[in-house]
Amino acid sequence: MRLVLLTSLTMIAFAANSILNRVALANGDIDAVAFGVVRVCAGAVMLVGLVYLRRRPLSFGGPGRAVGVVSLLLYIFGFSLAYQSLDAGLGALILFGMVQITMFAGSLIGGERPALQRWAGAILAFGGLVWLLWPGQSAAPSLGHALLMAAAGIGWGVYSLNGRGTGDALGATAANFALAAGIAVGVVIIAGMMGAGTSLASASTFGFGMAILSGAVTSGLGYALWYTVLPQLRGSTAAVAQLTVPVIAMAAGAVLLSEDLGMRLLIAALLVLGGVLIAVTSRR
Repeated sequence: MRLVLLTSLTMIAFAANSILNRVALANGDIDAVAFGVVRVCAGAVMLVGLVYLRRRPLSFGGPGRAVGVVSLLLYIFGFSLAYQSLDAGLGALILFGMVQITMFAGSLIGGERPALQRWAGAILAFGGLVWLLWPGQSAAPSLGHALLMAAAGIGWGVYSLNGRGTGDALGATAANFALAAGIAVGVVIIAGMMGAGTSLASASTFGFGMAILSGAVTSGLGYALWYTVLPQLRGSTAAVAQLTVPVIAMAAGAVLLSEDLGMRLLIAALLVLGGVLIAVTSRR
């Protein structure tokens, strides 16, 4: 029961990132880039603090570090920029679908030969996303913002593939967040010197609070909790558990933000999540 509760809490934290980002941007309390900068900095502080509490060294070098940092930045800022327009549940669905498709493609490139069931699931999930985003359809989301979220999904998928086999997942993530935060702050400073800075100075206390909460709690503590329960879960169980993230985000978006759950989104969700379920429950 304890494992179920901890896993459920982790999935709620992951889904909450979409809600917090959307809430912060909806009324102009903070802009998308500023939200991303504050989020990655708050996440870095929390994760580095957790690593030092474990009395373990933090290494900023090693193979794959550059890929990890770049893919993390793509995820963080693609995610924030996409939520300038997308609803929380819709964004979570696109993100989750692209993460799974990216990891499937990465497995193919790495020489893995998936079973027919995994192929069928991946094709179904990809088809659901294409149908959802196809221009000209009624209630189709903003294509530009949807592509930004798709890029964020690719970033997180690459980040996940890059981190497979890491001996200390929490330490590696803390190092990636710290380096990404340094780069993000550096870019903001340089942009400010060139007269093209973000609106950090004009962000409201509420906007800052949402970004800090997203970075430190639902990202930092959420990832730490996930790495705690992940070794206790079977691979297929962990993958299926993540199917709940878009569902939680959709439900929370409808209740807390009055977002419309149209038939198009619901059908697309069934196709994407159903396809992923078929893929991750393959025996091979």
